[in-house]
Amino acid sequence: MKLLSVLLYVLVGWIMFSSFNLAAQTNQTDSDIYTIYMLRHAEKATDTADKRNPPLSECGLQRAQSLSTMFQAVDIDTIYSTDYLRTQMTAKPVSQDKGLKVVSYNPRELASFAKQLIQNKQNTLVVGHSNTTNVLAGYLTGKALAQIDETIYDRVYQVTLVDGTKPKAKLQLLHQTFSCYQPL
Repeated sequence: MKLLSVLLYVLVGWIMFSSFNLAAQTNQTDSDIYTIYMLRHAEKATDTADKRNPPLSECGLQRAQSLSTMFQAVDIDTIYSTDYLRTQMTAKPVSQDKGLKVVSYNPRELASFAKQLIQNKQNTLVVGHSNTTNVLAGYLTGKALAQIDETIYDRVYQVTLVDGTKPKAKLQLLHQTFSCYQPL
């Protein structure tokens, strides 16, 4: 029993030393790590005259509110959206909860926007479209990613960047658990 206790103390000490040593070697701090979250706008209304710039549907409004709940405990410094009504409406609940203004970006200039996001070194939420969201994630991670199908609304792309002489990026694909409530 005594030998087991000694081995346990040695193991815990070794783990603590190794963690401290790794942090010292990489010289990383919390400010060197930042995350960019990207998502497609929520469901758009299909029963509107303006097919080019429709608002969100009732389910879309519910999803946007659900996203706000999802990001409640997440540290966000900046929120970006395209100028379209559906992306602005998707970003609005998160921006209101965080007390942040939604900044517009040009979805036709994704490569330069990705460079800007990397240079900003901030925790960021970006609301885009089926043909921009994971293309932007690809630019941030150096991977060629195709656009997503127009029926997909539940994906959240999380790109964590570790700054240094050359940022290292890790992409994780998250899925929002959401069910639309439609009264009978």
